[in-house]
Amino acid sequence: MRELLQEYDSLSATGEAIGRAVVTEVWGSAPQPEGACMLTTAGGRIAGSVSGGCVESATATEITETIRRGTPKLVSFGVSNETAWEVGLACGGTIRVWVEPRVRPEILEAARGPGGVVIATVVEGPGTGSSWVIPEDRAHDSTIPASVIEGAHDALAREASRTIELAGQPTVQRVFLEVFPRRPRLVIFGGVHIAAELVRLARPLGYETIVADGRQAFLTRERFPDADQLVLAWPEEAFQRIGLDRATYVCLLSHDPKFDEPALRIALQSPAPYVGAIGSRKTQLARRDRLRLQGFSDQQIARLRGPIGLDLGGRRPAETALAILAEITAVRFRGTGRVKSEA
Repeated sequence: MRELLQEYDSLSATGEAIGRAVVTEVWGSAPQPEGACMLTTAGGRIAGSVSGGCVESATATEITETIRRGTPKLVSFGVSNETAWEVGLACGGTIRVWVEPRVRPEILEAARGPGGVVIATVVEGPGTGSSWVIPEDRAHDSTIPASVIEGAHDALAREASRTIELAGQPTVQRVFLEVFPRRPRLVIFGGVHIAAELVRLARPLGYETIVADGRQAFLTRERFPDADQLVLAWPEEAFQRIGLDRATYVCLLSHDPKFDEPALRIALQSPAPYVGAIGSRKTQLARRDRLRLQGFSDQQIARLRGPIGLDLGGRRPAETALAILAEITAVRFRGTGRVKSEA
């Protein structure tokens, strides 16, 4: 929904009622994942996409009917292999779409906000249409089923919307978990050449890029024209100012123990899901031994990614940056880093 906010504001200016459709489940092959949205006004203006081809047309019709009716509806579209290309599916499949007569205020608030929240909506069964707002720091709430909170936290960690089925109900109850993650942040300590290439590659992928270093000469706008933020400080102060949270991916690139060692100690004790440090295998083994002597557990040490990056074979700064970003992407979306098989 975030990518449609500008279009939503433009459509709102027309004064027409605006309905929404969102993909809740996908079987087989589809070009759009769960969470993909389409907006349609009562007059037929369209923004966004849930699939392609005639599925878009049929979905737009469902939205306008829902606006007229005033109640939401769960709709399924099944496509055979023979007609898949006509409707935007790669090789046939089924998508399920939740259609509602308006864009709910909680959806707009989540889309416009900083993220870290899931909107859980009952799309089938008792309570259809009801919803809960679940922020990432909510562990318990007597008004929300525990399985919904647990599922919301898992979906948020995966940055992937999905539908869950609640157990123990007399009839089927399905809940769509619509994820609004925080914007990921790439925090680099060490203003080296690789860092400049990493910033350049990370920005088009939506990362907020922050480069920190304790050396003024390494941290200039000439070296990092595209970085969102430059922090001139030693690791303790830099990380305190930046704040390392669950949406932060940390790369230690200074190759200087007086910077990398304290930075590593702080990062490994933070919630950051990725902590990588440059250095050879020999350097990494010695680094792990020192951490163990300092009281770090094997579980904490196992969080360290080093040598940093996937083994892509390249050695130049841009190639190394690509390998690092590939590893971060695999961690972020729980990928294997192996060659993707055709399904």
